[in-house]
Amino acid sequence: MKRANISANSSCAPAPNYAEARGAESKADFIHKLGIVRKELNESRIWLRILHKTGAPASELVAPLLGEVTELSRIIESSLKTARSHH
Repeated sequence: MKRANISANSSCAPAPNYAEARGAESKADFIHKLGIVRKELNESRIWLRILHKTGAPASELVAPLLGEVTELSRIIESSLKTARSHH
């Protein structure tokens, strides 16, 4: 159960960090906060992969979540590239 709690906490972290990025006080602050979102998404992906490989209960639900995290990571990475190019 501890593993599930850690992954659940980890998977929730990107959302509030993204909200913080949207309220950034400057372009540099926005870039910094989006970088944190990217790191949190990477951590979520790692925990989901661990759950999937260990065959944890409800691991069949993990594959679609991994797809979502991967897609969100690509979107955030693209946003970071755009923000940096206009910085």
